[in-house]
Amino acid sequence: MTARHSFLACAFAFMFTGLATSAATAAPALVLDGYTDSSGAITVLHGGESTDPYFAMQALLLAHDNGMDISAPAARFANWLVPFQKPDGTFDRFCRKAGSAWVSCKTADADDSLLAMWMRLIETLPPALQKSPIMVKSRAISRASLDHLYQPSRGIYMVSPVYLHGLFMDNLEVWALADHGEADARKLAAAIHATFWDPVNKRYLVSTQLEQRTQKPAFYPDHVAQVFPLLMGYALPGRDAATHYRDWMREHRAEWLRQGVADYPWGLIAVLAVRQRDTASAACWLRQTVGMRHSARWAVTDEASWQVVTARGVKPAAAGADCN
Repeated sequence: MTARHSFLACAFAFMFTGLATSAATAAPALVLDGYTDSSGAITVLHGGESTDPYFAMQALLLAHDNGMDISAPAARFANWLVPFQKPDGTFDRFCRKAGSAWVSCKTADADDSLLAMWMRLIETLPPALQKSPIMVKSRAISRASLDHLYQPSRGIYMVSPVYLHGLFMDNLEVWALADHGEADARKLAAAIHATFWDPVNKRYLVSTQLEQRTQKPAFYPDHVAQVFPLLMGYALPGRDAATHYRDWMREHRAEWLRQGVADYPWGLIAVLAVRQRDTASAACWLRQTVGMRHSARWAVTDEASWQVVTARGVKPAAAGADCN
């Protein structure tokens, strides 16, 4: 486990104080019934016909880093996915028609974060599976592929060999999840701030693309990007994390809680709320998403978030609670 992984584990550990009364008490298991099939593939939606390895691994790692047992679905998913790794180390997204096998149908949205997630997921697997020849080879290919995306001029990672721009949240995921040495981790953290921080507007840009600077900020990606560092354990230079979180919630809480009306409900932020001991906001999220679970606007990451939040003992907010 790298220093960043240790930091993330410690940061999340307090969330589950009281869940187990002794070391012998089993961690709550992540249950993905309806999101996984007999092959081990994990779909984006409940009973869906498409799988995006990014969201599958995001859900698994979110649960793992918040004290849940992912051993069964993670091992089955890893065994399913690894044969699909392309010679250059990257992965595609997959589709199927009813009763047919999974086939590659789209390229990944971003290779950099996906490769970092895959290497991190391998670290969570049982030792025998981690050390199997196919996983050892896969990890080596993934590391080389990620290294190929490094842009020395900026000190950050590009999206892919085709898209030569860098994304703020992707680079945070690479920083948090990929296995860097301590010196390289500090160097990347500094480069992320230097590249994406907008000192005039005092906010992080989401991309190195110049046109992004003139676009009107939207909830995603712009507003989410401002709170995403807290999820990744990234220290905000000159900014206290608790204060930053409170300020973000004061400005965007109502907008976040409305996201499920026309988009996905952003369960990741509910997990962050629990981490920040803001159970009221997490409870509001549970209330606002009643009836959405397993729907067409409920991704596997939202399902993992729901299980993380409820495992902490959070209940939906009462009807009279202020959720604005």
